[in-house]
Amino acid sequence: MLYSMLIAPFAEFEFMRRALAGVVALALGGGPIGVFLMLRRMSLMGDAMAHAILPGAAIGFLISGVNLMAMTVGGLTAGFAVALAAGLVARVTELKEDASLAAFYLVSLAVGVTIVSLRGSNIDLLHVLFGNVLALDDATLMVIAFNATVSLVTLSFIYRPLVLECVDPLFLRSVSRAGAPAHLAFLALVVINLVNGFHALGTLLAVGLMILPAGIARFWARDISRMIAIAVASAIVAGYAGLVLSFHSRVPSGPAIILMTAVIYVGSVLFGPVGGLVRKMFPGRHLEA
Repeated sequence: MLYSMLIAPFAEFEFMRRALAGVVALALGGGPIGVFLMLRRMSLMGDAMAHAILPGAAIGFLISGVNLMAMTVGGLTAGFAVALAAGLVARVTELKEDASLAAFYLVSLAVGVTIVSLRGSNIDLLHVLFGNVLALDDATLMVIAFNATVSLVTLSFIYRPLVLECVDPLFLRSVSRAGAPAHLAFLALVVINLVNGFHALGTLLAVGLMILPAGIARFWARDISRMIAIAVASAIVAGYAGLVLSFHSRVPSGPAIILMTAVIYVGSVLFGPVGGLVRKMFPGRHLEA
């Protein structure tokens, strides 16, 4: 019974194994990025950037149809362009960066949906917005794995300045000039991982496996390295559970994965040892003299 429910789908069907491999790659690449987005209070920026990649991917779709390379290059170009434009507007005007990003992402979403609607069908639009992790082919899986590898390697080089900027940005500025380059590299990693998520989960859900696992980790650890490990592990578990749920029901794979992540998140909010509701209602004993 347990074998047929939990293991047989991956043992018998290659598309399920590809989907699971894609989810693992997304978790490895996006989990650490999500933790730093949360610690730097940039979670909503990640959501905005997820929508910002849509026009570029849509233009790639308009030119080449459902072409992996064209949509990837288009998404990366649009993401970087929106990030730079929003930062420029925030610097030369009185508009704050969050408001600037909100404006750009709304325009990007509208432009992207319009482009896809002009060229494709409603099915194409649903694929772009919500993705289909069960339809990953070998080429897409290799792109996702490559981007995740680039993300992890780059993060290893900028890890220390990112941690310092989260803990004490003034100290980092006083002792090093690595803050600005690390920030730019980090924004590039955000865009790369959102393009990764776009191929599997679509524009609307791409940020889900970055932000929700980071929120889960926040309720289970205070140390950043432990938070990263918990975020990656929870994303993999939720991805596996979501694929199983999708296989045995009519729930689409992308929403199923995000829903299972949300279940773990709610459990963490309730029972997490670091700020969970139950822990706050029934605190443990303090050290006694």
